[in-house]
Amino acid sequence: MRTGDRGFRQGLLKSRLACIYTDLDGTLLGAGASLFRTVDGRFTLLPARALELCHRAGVEVVLMSGRKRVQVAEDARLIGQDAFIYELGGGLAVGGEDFLLVSDRWLPRRSGETVFDRVAASGAPALLLERFRGRLEPHSPWHRERRITHLFRGFVELEEAQQVLADAGFGDLRLVDNGVLPAGECQLPLPGPAHAYHLLPQPASKAFAVARHMAIRGLGRARCVAIGDSREDLAVAPLVSRFFLVRNALEEDPSLARELGHFDNVETTEAACGEGFYEAVVRSLAGVDAQSACA
Repeated sequence: MRTGDRGFRQGLLKSRLACIYTDLDGTLLGAGASLFRTVDGRFTLLPARALELCHRAGVEVVLMSGRKRVQVAEDARLIGQDAFIYELGGGLAVGGEDFLLVSDRWLPRRSGETVFDRVAASGAPALLLERFRGRLEPHSPWHRERRITHLFRGFVELEEAQQVLADAGFGDLRLVDNGVLPAGECQLPLPGPAHAYHLLPQPASKAFAVARHMAIRGLGRARCVAIGDSREDLAVAPLVSRFFLVRNALEEDPSLARELGHFDNVETTEAACGEGFYEAVVRSLAGVDAQSACA
């Protein structure tokens, strides 16, 4: 399936779109976390073309990711953007200035200390690993050298995990499901596909970081769109005019379909990963609906 951009030039002149917030892995990026690979590893230029369309339209593209700051910063630099959201919304960078979006309890108290250090010292990560032994483990090697969130992989019930945290006095921390991992990345004997989980302080989230960026830029809901593949991404939907869930999200986690009824502005793309990103960009800029987007 190839998404057409017929009518784009006329729609571009009418577009009021100012910003697109997009997840990285499984959304903008395809197999192997490549901008130029589809979900099944074929070469594609469609994600790059979508970024070109945004540039021509004067639309800012803000990456929002669970990745570490240094990783997201490099990706943002490569696509020519100076604002990005990292560590699942724990941090926001805009024009060279950084914002830590966590409560005072978890802010660093001395030079060289990080939010990650304070959370580790509290014992909360160790508590979760002990309570869910055999179902949760550090997401090695990507759990290292983080500044805000603790990163795990496995399969747990979020409500149960949140109750464990609350009972231990950590009600201002939350465990967040950031999506299904590729097969083979977790060797634990799990009852379902392995997920990536972040432990992070309130009020940090992708949605909170998006709201802060919108306030800094002076943007309203009508001028913003978001694209993603996880429950954490879906939480951004109430803040924007349109939210696009890329097709592979539902293929990897069919339970996400139950979430869609909670929103009146969520659309599912026909294509997966970066090609779904392209589809969402064209539909947003050209003002076309789901049925007329595909050529």
